[in-house]
Amino acid sequence: MADRVHGRPATPTESTIRDWDDADPSGVTYRKVLFVDSDLTEVDNRGGVFEECTFRGVRFNASTHTDAAFVNCTFVRCSLFDTTITRCKFVGSFFDDCTYNLLKVSGGDWSFAGLPGADLRGTEFSGVKFREADLTGVRAAKAVLRDLDLSGASLHRADLTAADLRGSDLSTLDPLTVELKGARVDVTQAMVIATSLGLDVRP
Repeated sequence: MADRVHGRPATPTESTIRDWDDADPSGVTYRKVLFVDSDLTEVDNRGGVFEECTFRGVRFNASTHTDAAFVNCTFVRCSLFDTTITRCKFVGSFFDDCTYNLLKVSGGDWSFAGLPGADLRGTEFSGVKFREADLTGVRAAKAVLRDLDLSGASLHRADLTAADLRGSDLSTLDPLTVELKGARVDVTQAMVIATSLGLDVRP
């Protein structure tokens, strides 16, 4: 199955799973599978691997994912309400029109992931690698975005109002294109932002 998300070609899938009842992906590898309208509410996924899979209308509500991998996957209209993700890999995965209320992510690698325009308000991300991720236009007001590796990430037009950014790499952030009012930063980050604005920071 071929598809496009925001002009990005989704990886063709080779099989389809609908209404995945009693799902237990722990320790199992799935490759190029299309998951449609499945309810994974409260699933405890430990070490499950998904490669080049597409999830459409899948509900991950209150589920937990630990040491799992979703590599080069596509998520369309999925719900991640109160989902907890720990030390997982989402390298190259893309999210379109998903909901993230109360999402908590700790550790893991989301490099090259795409979340353009995602509504991340009130979510919590800590210790996550977002190298060269597409975070264009994300709405992350009051989100916790602590100790993130954002090197090379695109944050153009991102709304980080009152977000907690302490410990995160802001070296590629352009403060002229990002809303930072009320954001919490540490001293080192404040100097990086000031330098980006052309200020001459001296002790």
